[in-house]
Amino acid sequence: MSEERHSLPGSTRHPVADARPVGGPEPSTTVAVTLVLRRRGELPPPGGAPMSREQLASTAGADPQDLELVRRTLAAAGVTVTAEDAASRRIQAQGSLQTLERVFGTSLGLVESPAPDGAGTVTHRQRTGELSVPGPLAGVVVAVLGLDDRPQARTRFRPAAAGARAFTPQQLGTVYRFPAGTTGAGQRLAVLELGGGYTDADLAAYWSRVGVTSPPTVTAVGVDGATNAPDGNPSGADGEVMLDIEVAGALSPGADLVVHFAPNTDRGFLDALATAVHASPTPAAVSISWGQSEDQWTAQARAAMDQAMADAGALGVTVCVASGDDGSNDNATDGRPHVDYPASSPQALGCGGTTLHADAAGSVTSETVWFHGAGKGGTGGGVSDVYPTPVWQSGVGVPANAATGRPGRGVPDVAGDADPATGYDVRVDGTDTVIGGTSAVAPLWAALVCRLAEGLGRLPGPLGPQLYAGAHAGAPTGGLRDITSGTNGAYSAGPGWDPCTGLGVPDGQALLDRLRAAHP
Repeated sequence: MSEERHSLPGSTRHPVADARPVGGPEPSTTVAVTLVLRRRGELPPPGGAPMSREQLASTAGADPQDLELVRRTLAAAGVTVTAEDAASRRIQAQGSLQTLERVFGTSLGLVESPAPDGAGTVTHRQRTGELSVPGPLAGVVVAVLGLDDRPQARTRFRPAAAGARAFTPQQLGTVYRFPAGTTGAGQRLAVLELGGGYTDADLAAYWSRVGVTSPPTVTAVGVDGATNAPDGNPSGADGEVMLDIEVAGALSPGADLVVHFAPNTDRGFLDALATAVHASPTPAAVSISWGQSEDQWTAQARAAMDQAMADAGALGVTVCVASGDDGSNDNATDGRPHVDYPASSPQALGCGGTTLHADAAGSVTSETVWFHGAGKGGTGGGVSDVYPTPVWQSGVGVPANAATGRPGRGVPDVAGDADPATGYDVRVDGTDTVIGGTSAVAPLWAALVCRLAEGLGRLPGPLGPQLYAGAHAGAPTGGLRDITSGTNGAYSAGPGWDPCTGLGVPDGQALLDRLRAAHP
């Protein structure tokens, strides 16, 4: 291996807060990593016809010469390549911990830190500082993920208190006027999960109870060694998994649901996303209900995720992401507003939350921003610290970041019912219960995308920029119902787009009509 080394931009890691060293991992331990390579060319501008996976690979995938160079360099260093994919530009490899420390210029320790859900602790590898790569790989490898396997994300659901008002997903489909005569037939809906699991028995009981007479097919796909592994704890990750499947499946029962299970690490998150996006057949939508404050990600991991979501857009896929359940501070303790990632990616459709009061027939009494106060739950939203304002969002009046005073990407884009007090009637681990959170809004919008795709007879493509077409500050947008009342802490709702509920909640039939008119 060449002695020449180069820093890997964006790879700096900071220590986990409140982590306690518990010794060093064994040098002989086998560690798996994912390397992301540069593009061989640029993706076409948004707005065109969806590409095939083969077209994407030959246009903007990894260059075969780059793949060969990385294989050869890793082999010479004692690292084994286990899989590669030119379209998603990923090489998966493994080696001893000692070897990988040497190849990527780092040192790994073992620490114990608070679990993402606040229940107990987890033990994981930790690195700090910047990575480096062998000289031949400089500029070729743009991300190395998996050395540090700290938990990367938290769920975005909240169990309801006793006495909560509950809606079935179908009732919300009526409230939000999901297009009549559609079920999502012929579409695939991908769901990403970073823990927990489901049982077929629970799903069968739920479909029967809420009247889904022709339930969707639900298939589990394991990524990076993870599996569908329910742990029997309704308040844990099982609650997230079942909420996502039941909302998506009840609202798009004609679609095929594919649930991708991956470890809760930056590597696992990226590999699950890339696996879902590049699957065959191509999904109409991907639903993500996990996230973490922007500043808790490395720049290289965000960039790799962004590029995977850009691939999704080029393939015609809408990636729907929950915007967070902790108001404008996103559970941060520094007193500053933060937005949640990956909802804040310009490539994502960020999904915020409301408090909904409506009758069984779908008549809305009121719908406001979901927020019960700091630390008590509320929709995430605000202005990104790291992404500039996208061109398609420039005309809707995104305010300056409340902490920095700088402009940026506004979050969320859209919204839906998320308050646990007006939550979702679901079943988890054999128990019928009520759950809220923006976790429910991502699968709700993903199901709507599947039904729009059926109604259009084609994939609608990345929905976000299309929703903003013709939108103006202070004015409602076609296909959405504006939410103008409430706050999420640092920001308030008002006419038109706002950093609490975005452009508003869906009017599914009006949105289908709008898309048909835009692309006859």
